[in-house]
Amino acid sequence: MPLTDLSGYDVAFDIAYATPNNFTGQPVYARPAAYLLTEALPLFERAIDLARPLGLRLKIFDAFRPSEAQWVLWNHTPDPDFLADPRRGSAHSRGAALDLTLIDASSGVELDMGTPFDAFTPLSHHANLDIAGEAQRNRLILLGLMSAAGWDFYSKEWWHYQMFDPKRFPVLEDKALGLGMMC
Repeated sequence: MPLTDLSGYDVAFDIAYATPNNFTGQPVYARPAAYLLTEALPLFERAIDLARPLGLRLKIFDAFRPSEAQWVLWNHTPDPDFLADPRRGSAHSRGAALDLTLIDASSGVELDMGTPFDAFTPLSHHANLDIAGEAQRNRLILLGLMSAAGWDFYSKEWWHYQMFDPKRFPVLEDKALGLGMMC
């Protein structure tokens, strides 16, 4: 199952799990990288194209997540509302998911989404009305772009989008990349 490196695309990157700036407080990946299944690339490219005329760009926090990384996250915070149980497999560990936000294309500034990425709180839910109107609007723009591009969403995380029916793809380990990502 081929994975494609996203570094050649006109998007920004802040691979959270390659830094200590994530909910574990430790790097999980040895190197910052973002990969998707080759089958997901048309959806990804469509989202990029839909954002451009609005003066927006995608900023990627995470994409393919080796199954070993899913275990690290789960062992730290086994919360099924925000993390897939690695025994069942994650859409990320199948190369079929993205965690992302929107940035202003000219300034590079992230749009306000009401919470940071990986805020494991009900405020992160798409339909939460306890966030500012501007953040609600920005979430709806992201949801509209990603949905129009063919992505499914997870209602409890404004940042998470995945291919429909990701379980049709196998869970992949770090060795699937050849040059792994894990610490």
